[in-house]
Amino acid sequence: MVTAQSTFLTGEALTVKGGFAAYSARRILVVGGIALIIVGMLFGDIFAVFILHPNANAIGQALLAATRAVAAGDSTEVGRNFQLIGNALENRGTKVDAHLHMVDFGYLALLLAIVMPYVAWRERAKKRLGVLLIVGAVVLPVGVLAIHYVGLASSPLESIGWASIIADAGGLLVILSCLGFLAGLWRGWNRAATGDASGAMGSPVAHDALLTDRSWCCRVLLAGGTLLILAGFAHGAWYAARDLYKQEELDVNLLSRMTTSILENASPQAGLQTAEAAVGDYGNLQADHAVKIAAHSHIIEFGLVAMLVAFFQPYVFLQERWKRRWVIALLMGGVILPGFVLLELRWGLLAAAIADFGGFLVVVALAAMLTGVLRYTGQADGAAPSSLQQESAQRSSPQGTARGSTR
Repeated sequence: MVTAQSTFLTGEALTVKGGFAAYSARRILVVGGIALIIVGMLFGDIFAVFILHPNANAIGQALLAATRAVAAGDSTEVGRNFQLIGNALENRGTKVDAHLHMVDFGYLALLLAIVMPYVAWRERAKKRLGVLLIVGAVVLPVGVLAIHYVGLASSPLESIGWASIIADAGGLLVILSCLGFLAGLWRGWNRAATGDASGAMGSPVAHDALLTDRSWCCRVLLAGGTLLILAGFAHGAWYAARDLYKQEELDVNLLSRMTTSILENASPQAGLQTAEAAVGDYGNLQADHAVKIAAHSHIIEFGLVAMLVAFFQPYVFLQERWKRRWVIALLMGGVILPGFVLLELRWGLLAAAIADFGGFLVVVALAAMLTGVLRYTGQADGAAPSSLQQESAQRSSPQGTARGSTR
C-alpha cells in the first residue's frame, strides 16, 4: 500500500494542499526565496575572500598615515587619509548591506510561502504580489551595491544619488507586497474568526498539510535549526557578558591614544611610536570584534535557513537518501562556518579557508534543494489518488487477496 513514508523512500512528493503549480504564488516565493539566499551567500563569500580583508588593510594603512600626518602637522594629508577611510567604509558597508538584504528577503519570501494558503486573495493576485516581492528583493540590493560606484552623478537631488533612489524604489515594492499579503492574511483570519469557511472570492480555505509534515528531513532540519539558533544566542550572551563592554571601553581609549599621545608627549618620536602602536591595537580589536559578531550572526542565520527549508521538504523531488545527504550538508556547513570564523585570528588563512568551505556546503545543499523544487511537477500528486484507488481495488478483489497472501 502506498503510504507517506513510501513516497519519501521512492523520492515522490507528498500531496500537499495549498497549491504548488508551476506558476503558483507559493512556488514563485519558494524558488525566489531559496535563489535569493544562494546568491546572497555566494556574494558574501566572494566579498569576504576578495574585498573584506584588502578593505580592512586599506583602512588600517590610511589610519596609520593619518596618525603620522598629525605628528607632522600636515592637516591636508590628515583630511585626505580620512577621506580614504570614509570611501573604504562606504565600499564595505554597501556590499555588506547588499549581502544581508538579499539573504533576508529570501527568508521573507520563504516565510510568506509557508502562510500562502491562508492569504485570502485569488491566486492571480497572490502571484502578482509574489512577483512584486521578488522584483523588489532584487532591485534593492543591486541599487545599494551601486551606491558606492554611482554616487551623486547626474542625480536630481543634492544628497541622494540615482542608485539610492533605485534602492528605495525596490524597498517600496517589497513594502507594498508585504502589505498586500498582510491584508490577505487579515481577511482570512477574520473569516475564520467569524466562522466563515469560505476563502478568497468564495473559494474554500484548504488545510495545509505542509505544516504537519513529520518526515526525517523535516524533523532533523527543525531540530538542527533550533539548536543552531540556541547556540547563536548562547554565544551572543557570552560575548556580551565577557567582551562587549570591555571592547567598547578599549575602543575609546585607543582612539584617544592615537591623538593625545602625539600632542601631549614631550618627545615627538616617542609620541608617534605610541600612536602607531595604538593603531595596531585598534586594528586587532576591530578584527576580534568582527569575527565574534560574524560568528554570532551567521550561526543564527543558518538556523533560520534550516527551519524555513524544513517546511518545503515535501516539494524537494529527490530520492530520500539524497535529501538526507543535503540536509546533513546544510547543518554541517552551518556549524563549520561560524566555528572556524571564530578561529581566524588564531589560525589565520587556514581557518578562513575552512570557514569558506562550510559556506560552500550550505550553498551546495540549498542549490540541490532548489533543484529538487524545480523538478517537482505535481505529477506524483495527481497520480497518487488513482494509484491508491487501484491498489485498494486490487486488494479488495479475490485475485488481489491471493496475490497479497503470496508476498
